[in-house]
Amino acid sequence: MSVRMLLFTLGTLVLGAQAAPAAAAERYYDANDFAYVRKIDAHVHLHGPSTLFMAQALRDNFRVLTINVDYPDFPPPAEQLKDAVSLREHYPGRVAFAGTFSVDGFPSAAWLEAAEASIENAREHGAVGIKIWKNIGMSLQDAPGHYVMLDDPHLEPVLALIESRHLVLLNHQAEPLNCWLPPERMTVRSDLEYFREHPQYYMYQHPEMPAHDAILAARDRALARHPHLKVDAVHLASLEWDVDKVADFLERFPDARVDVAARMVHLKYQAVQDRGRVRAFLVRYQDRILYGSDEAYGPGDADPQAVTEVHRDWLEDWRFLTGGATLHSPDFAAPFKGLQLPRSVVDKIYRTNAEALFPRAWAPALSLPRPAPVAAAGAH
Repeated sequence: MSVRMLLFTLGTLVLGAQAAPAAAAERYYDANDFAYVRKIDAHVHLHGPSTLFMAQALRDNFRVLTINVDYPDFPPPAEQLKDAVSLREHYPGRVAFAGTFSVDGFPSAAWLEAAEASIENAREHGAVGIKIWKNIGMSLQDAPGHYVMLDDPHLEPVLALIESRHLVLLNHQAEPLNCWLPPERMTVRSDLEYFREHPQYYMYQHPEMPAHDAILAARDRALARHPHLKVDAVHLASLEWDVDKVADFLERFPDARVDVAARMVHLKYQAVQDRGRVRAFLVRYQDRILYGSDEAYGPGDADPQAVTEVHRDWLEDWRFLTGGATLHSPDFAAPFKGLQLPRSVVDKIYRTNAEALFPRAWAPALSLPRPAPVAAAGAH
C-alpha cells in the first residue's frame, strides 16, 4: 500500500470513528429528549376539568386522545361526552376524544335508536372515534342468557354507522390472557391486582363465561365483515402475551392498528427472554402501532401526586422504547433491557401514526426547543 493510500485509509478510519458517535446521537433519542419531542398519548380517560393532568401533559409535550367508555366505574356516557367536549374546547389542538354508547336496553329497537343517536351526537361534537368496550363478550347477555359478541347481528347497524361516518372503531374485546389463568400462572403483578379487585371480570373464576379465543374469534368475524372500517384494536388487540400473535392479527387485517395502552408491561416481560423479537416486532409494524398509556384521571384525582405518577409512567415507557439500559419493573422480578428504537420508529409510535389514523384531531404542534448549554465559567 502506498504512503498516500495508507494516510487516506487512516484518515477515513479516524473520521469514521469521530462520525460514529454523532450518527448514533442523530439516530436515537435518550431520556433527556423526553420533554422536547412531540408526542401523543392516544389512550387516556379524562373526566372533569383535569387541570393538573393537562398541565403535566403540556410540560411533557403530549397531546392526548381521551376515550369515553361504557364502564360502570366511570361516569355515565353522557357525562363523559360533556367532559370530553369541554376539554377539547379548553385545550384546542391538544385534546381529541372518542365517544361511546350505552348497552342499556340491548337489543331493543329503542336501544338501537339511542346507540345510533349517541354516535351521531358524539361525531357532531367532534369525536374522531367510537369505543366498544369489553362488556361486549364478557358481561352483556341477551334475553336467553347468551353472551353478546361483537359479531352479534344486533350490533351490525352500529358497526355500519361507525364505518359510514368514517369514524375509527376503538375496540376492546377480551382481557389479557392472564384473566383466564390461575393466580400462580399470571405473568405480571398488575394483572393479578386488577382481577383481585375486579373479580367480576376474572374469567378463571367464571368458567361458564366465554373463552378468550371465542371472544377474539367473534371480534375477527365482525371486522372481516367490514374491511373498510378504520380499526384501532386497543391493548395490543388483547394478544399482549405474544408479539407474534399480534403480528398475525395485523397481517390478517392489513388496515387495522393497535395501541400499547396498559400492555407495555407485557412487552417488557417478553423482552426479558427475547428482547430482539420484541424490538423486531415494533420495527416491522412501526406504521401500525400507537402509543397509549390508559391513564385515567378524574375529579377525585386533585392530588398533585396523581399527575406525578402519570409523568413517571410516561417517562418509564419512553426509557424502555428509546434507551438500551438495563431496567426493572415492579410487575416482575427479572431485569430487562430497553429496546433503543430508532428515532424514526419512535416518532411514528408516539405521534405520526396517531395523526394519520385521526386526521384533523389535533392541531400541529412544534417540538419544544432544547435549552442552549450553559457556558462554562471563564469561557469566551
